[in-house]
Amino acid sequence: MSLSIVILAAGKGTRMKSAKAKVMHALAGKPLVEHVVDTAKKLKPKKLTIVAGNGAEQVLPLLDKLDVNHVMQTEQLGTGHAVMQAKSAMTDSDKTLVLYGDVPLTEVNTLQALLDCVEADELGVLTTKLDDPTGYGRIVRDAAGEVICITEQKDADPATLLIEEVNSGIMVIPSKWLLTSLDNLSNNNAQGEYYLTDMIALAVAEKMTIKTVCVEDETEVAGVNNRLQLAELERCYQYKQADKLMTAGVTLMDPDRIDIRGEVDIANDVVIDINVIFEGKVKIETGVEIGANCIIKDAEIGEGTIILPNSMIDSSVVGRHANIGPFARLRPGTVLADKAKIGNFVETKNANIGHGSKVNHLSYIGDTDMGADVNIGAGTITCNYDGANKHRTVIGDRVFVGSDTQLVAPVILEDDSTIGAGSTIRKNAESDALTLTKSETRTIKGWKRPVKKK
Repeated sequence: MSLSIVILAAGKGTRMKSAKAKVMHALAGKPLVEHVVDTAKKLKPKKLTIVAGNGAEQVLPLLDKLDVNHVMQTEQLGTGHAVMQAKSAMTDSDKTLVLYGDVPLTEVNTLQALLDCVEADELGVLTTKLDDPTGYGRIVRDAAGEVICITEQKDADPATLLIEEVNSGIMVIPSKWLLTSLDNLSNNNAQGEYYLTDMIALAVAEKMTIKTVCVEDETEVAGVNNRLQLAELERCYQYKQADKLMTAGVTLMDPDRIDIRGEVDIANDVVIDINVIFEGKVKIETGVEIGANCIIKDAEIGEGTIILPNSMIDSSVVGRHANIGPFARLRPGTVLADKAKIGNFVETKNANIGHGSKVNHLSYIGDTDMGADVNIGAGTITCNYDGANKHRTVIGDRVFVGSDTQLVAPVILEDDSTIGAGSTIRKNAESDALTLTKSETRTIKGWKRPVKKK
């Protein structure tokens, strides 16, 4: 059967105390609503529509990026009213699944179970049981256990308030019936709003079968209304990621102190110390050791590599049995071959570092192609920027560069060349020779800075 999904994301979120739209607040590094969209797409709906409203100027650019359609709810008159705005999204589908942009942790398998439990003419509701259900709509059943209505907190009598089973708000409804029944919703309640939950009473009146799936993990249906709840869900999400890693054979020195803000593929026998952050897409092979306080983003790390504390690796590829850090920074475009070493307070960018080559201390290597078994002395800088344009440095195999050297690109250091300490190299260095410079300070009058090439 065909499926439409409608995600409600128009609320004000006043309790967040923020100029940022509630659904744009981040959990695990991406907006709440993006989590919901990612989950919804996995269900492969025929149509996926976001109902936007408050903060639309912030939300709509994200929806364009995610290639998701939207409709506007200019007045916030309740969840039922929000779904009314998305009628066009339901016209050609058998079922409509309603999700919420501030409920980010619902699992795909849970939603699939809800969809599978209902026939074409039945209505399904995702529920959970809470020790303290205050604030939630209660699932009211008759003596036979059949759902007869959902009663909101403000409209509940004392007996109803004792019910522990609550409505998540997530529902799957026959599309044709929903289209005709939305007009029958009333706003005769304490809030003066159109509740989508009132569809239950309408369905009962028409003797429609109502089925429920009760999810055990309440975090799957937990919404975000304030920053405390956002922080709680962040920790819940991170605990789940930590559990998955440890089950797969990864050692976490402290599961409470790891943050995964993207997609990770981490092999067994990897050891991760405290306060490590993973962002974007990260792949780590077996036997890698990662020290405390490292940040690894959009990177691939080869087998047996050691990353010492306080290092940053961004959009880089690291070979096997390399050694990085402490306090190293690999910027985008860095590629380390097997057994390469990047030491403390070394920064690389857009650089290829060859097999077994070492940049041990206090150096900057940018826009560089470096061969195998090169030794770069402390304080060496590749001067790749002339004030307007970038240039490359090419370093051959087995080159030795003395400390406190500046390599002014474009320049080539041939295989087996040696550069004396304290040199400023502006011309190519010959193979099997020592190249060094010594000059007095002088001023060149009338010199003009280069301009950027068009």
